[in-house]
Amino acid sequence: MRAIAILNRDGGTLKTTDLDAYCAHITKAFSEAGHEIECHPVGGSEIEQALKKAAEDPQFEAIIAGGGDGTISAAAGIAFKSGKTLGVIPAGTMNLFARSLGMPLNIEEAATALARSEVKSCDIATADGRPFVHQFSVGMQPRLVQNREELQYRSRFGKMIASLRATLSMLSRPPAFLTRMTLDGETQEQVFSMIAVANNPYGEGHMPYADRLDQGVLGVYSAGKIDTGAGMRLSTDLVLGSWRTNENMREETAREVVLQFPRHKRKARAVIDGELVPLRRKTSIEIIPGALKVLVPLAANGGSQS
Repeated sequence: MRAIAILNRDGGTLKTTDLDAYCAHITKAFSEAGHEIECHPVGGSEIEQALKKAAEDPQFEAIIAGGGDGTISAAAGIAFKSGKTLGVIPAGTMNLFARSLGMPLNIEEAATALARSEVKSCDIATADGRPFVHQFSVGMQPRLVQNREELQYRSRFGKMIASLRATLSMLSRPPAFLTRMTLDGETQEQVFSMIAVANNPYGEGHMPYADRLDQGVLGVYSAGKIDTGAGMRLSTDLVLGSWRTNENMREETAREVVLQFPRHKRKARAVIDGELVPLRRKTSIEIIPGALKVLVPLAANGGSQS
């Protein structure tokens, strides 16, 4: 296999890593496994262009992307459209897609695991044509992300503290919005505080991410209008992985989800794989089974399965 590694030097763990030494580690790991690889650290503002250029180069079979969830999501969309195989180096705070793939969260161990991985197919989802690998959400999470972006932080720990402060601010007045939600042609309408549509259903006992990425269905999670206390319990249960026992959380599955917002506001936002995006009056979400080729560690018990 001939691969290229594109590393976001401004992202998460990589920001404080000796990238020359890390590229040497990647090169050695792949060489020892019988592969060839080029390694290119680039700035955050250049990452998407670098990924697209790599995807267009016929000499590379696989693209290894290093960075946080935003970088990995962008890389997945590019790999999906180009037909290239995607490898993930988890260098962010949450690393949710990497967890689904069973990747080691230590970046040195991840590089070694990728060199000795196998190619499998996993599902990918789209929201109005935009690919995503973790989830599309409206309500509580976009409010939290907006609150966090208004705060200043310079480190991973600082981001965690900012996230806690942003969560408490959001929960002081949980959002409430009228939505007409259609799951595989069946429509329901009510006021919600949160809706999350995931690329495959969440697993249990951990943060909200899928244990498998080959089930061919979206996980749809929603909570009706809730108050501060209920919002705190729901947020805690999501972090602890005990959300399935929360009385306010509803779990459903579908191949296609359509969300319509009769009282849509111009400044409304959604979150796709951790990134704030404008919320449209109507959004169509679907899953495309087996459409993304990924590198999965040989020792991974969970993650994508063929």
